[in-house]
Amino acid sequence: MAGVSGLGTPWRLHAVLPRSTANGPGVRYVAWSQGCALACPGCFNPETHPAAGAGPVRTAGEVADEVLADAARIEGVTLTGGEPLEQPAAVAAFCAELRARSDLSMIVLTGFTRAEIESDPARSAAVADTDLVIAGRYNARLPLARGLRGSSNKEYWTHTGRYTADDLAAVPELEITVAADATMTFTGMAAPGGEF
Repeated sequence: MAGVSGLGTPWRLHAVLPRSTANGPGVRYVAWSQGCALACPGCFNPETHPAAGAGPVRTAGEVADEVLADAARIEGVTLTGGEPLEQPAAVAAFCAELRARSDLSMIVLTGFTRAEIESDPARSAAVADTDLVIAGRYNARLPLARGLRGSSNKEYWTHTGRYTADDLAAVPELEITVAADATMTFTGMAAPGGEF
């Protein structure tokens, strides 16, 4: 089988977390993209907004290989940010590679609305292989902070029916991870500095 095209596409990342239970159902690999021109007021991740950040630049193929090497121990992947759909070529190649080589689930959290995604061929291609897109701008006047939705206006757009609203409601709202060097990471919808 021929390889997925675009795997050499650079992907600006803010951070990755190889295992998380607060970013979707089951144990998940989480990748935060660097860069978000939407910059929703009240966003919990303003450090991810500048296009250039302290995080690594890797290729879509490198990230896919890292995920696939751990596929037996995770249920899926969550892409968030920043704004993953501001780097649609990398996201499309990554998701296509995972879909071709695994049964891992894929969730994308985005500030773009479904209509904005569907009207843009590159963004549409980026989410074509996903199971679920959680779409829409964060609205600080409609805080929710559960079910992977920072605000109640954000829409569940399911592509496969793999997850229900009940599955998402069961996701913990906060997770604290302590690395070997004692660095603490707070993540989840209710986390200080967490993603919305």
